[in-house]
Amino acid sequence: MMPLRHILPLLLQVLDISAACAANTTSTLFRNGTIVAFNRETESLEVIRNGAVLVTGDRIASIFPNLPTRSELPSGTEEVDITDKILTTGFIDTHRHGWQTAFKTLGSNTSLIEYFPRYIGFAAQGHVSAEDVYIGQLAGLYEALNAGVTTSVDHAHHTWSHEAAVAGLQASIDSNARVFWCYTIQDRENFSIDEQLADLRAVAATASFRGTPTSMGIAYDSFGPNPNLTVVEAIVGLIREFNLSVLTTHSVQGPYGFDNSPEDLDSLNILNLPIPIIISHASFLTAAGATLLRSANQYISITPESEMHYGHGHPTAHLILDQAALGVDTHFTFSTDILTQARLWLQSARRTRYELVLDLWQTPINNPMSVNQAFLLATRHGGLALRRDDLGVLCEGAKADLVIWDGTSPGMLGWVDPVAAVILHANIGDVQGVMVDGRWRKRDGKIVDKRYETEVKQRFLESARRIQRDLINTPLPVLNGGITQRVDTLRGEGDGYAETLLEV
Repeated sequence: MMPLRHILPLLLQVLDISAACAANTTSTLFRNGTIVAFNRETESLEVIRNGAVLVTGDRIASIFPNLPTRSELPSGTEEVDITDKILTTGFIDTHRHGWQTAFKTLGSNTSLIEYFPRYIGFAAQGHVSAEDVYIGQLAGLYEALNAGVTTSVDHAHHTWSHEAAVAGLQASIDSNARVFWCYTIQDRENFSIDEQLADLRAVAATASFRGTPTSMGIAYDSFGPNPNLTVVEAIVGLIREFNLSVLTTHSVQGPYGFDNSPEDLDSLNILNLPIPIIISHASFLTAAGATLLRSANQYISITPESEMHYGHGHPTAHLILDQAALGVDTHFTFSTDILTQARLWLQSARRTRYELVLDLWQTPINNPMSVNQAFLLATRHGGLALRRDDLGVLCEGAKADLVIWDGTSPGMLGWVDPVAAVILHANIGDVQGVMVDGRWRKRDGKIVDKRYETEVKQRFLESARRIQRDLINTPLPVLNGGITQRVDTLRGEGDGYAETLLEV
């Protein structure tokens, strides 16, 4: 029999572990609000008025049509009154470059042809240190959380060195947002693809993200039309070895000539890998490409504001909304929130469908896309794109990634349909609370991490101002391509198109 002096330390250790588990398994009841739930049987939204949602640990434990009694709740449950408020699942951004936050407002009038030699990773790395990557990524993710974006797929093309790569990953972890951080393999000077593959392996092996909402994926943009088969084989091997969470890739076809299309991926047997694949933009997607995506159950990420801003458009995306989710892309040039993307895409898709009838000189008698569909693209479809049935839905067993909307704000006051209230009338200032994994990330209108006010903002501003001065003093690249005719907003001399309002 083991002596008591040996048993006692083990017993105390077990008690400490049990106490820690109990402390971490907190419960929160949201009561008296309007809940935009998801019905798995009908695959549709379901509104519950004056209901309640119980969160236990990182999951939605129960949804009540009426207020539960205290006996139905775990001991120590915190009750949060959400009377006159709307409770939804968090938004999912399926395409983002989070580290670029410091470039904010520099690219307000830029084009895609100008973006590549100025703002993408291999061009900007001379201006941006690993510390800059860290604080830019962290500030950008807080900005997203503030807007109700609880999940991001980060195409992390800041991986120009081991230090820069780890900085972006660590910032993702420290933000406590749900981040699918995708190490980017890309042709670079002074950091070969072989070195990048080895570095990815080293970063994945440490698994520093284990036990956090952050997971690791991979990004690669050269699957076609003339791929390096050795690199492709190495990437597939890493995906299988480390069970990476997602593979993401850009595709902008048409006049841009940047194919990397579903057809290219299919020719390499990539589309049928046992991993979610997200093809960002997929501008000029063909009918054959759409068929392949449906067959393999892979998704595209539509980034409406980006595609309008940069000029690559999305002429066919309205034809494959069953295999599409929404993304933000380069948040330094425009909105960082998925709410804006959902609203823009809703009206863009409506306009496209209306024009087909108007071109026949007929009057449209129905609306071709609903607010519910826009909401599902911003939430449920993001989860489907990631093959995560527990993300982007408010239902029992799903992750407790939640957003509280102020239904009494001036913009939302008087709503009847909560989904329409959010998609068409809300703004990010109406986001009062945000949870990720059942833990508050924003509460009472403020980011809960005290470091944001005391440290992050100042560190970010110091980093951003230096980077902005450097870029403002860097001559614009010489560009080749077609010239678009500017609009004219003034009578007489001038057209109101300011080249720059920047101040060094």
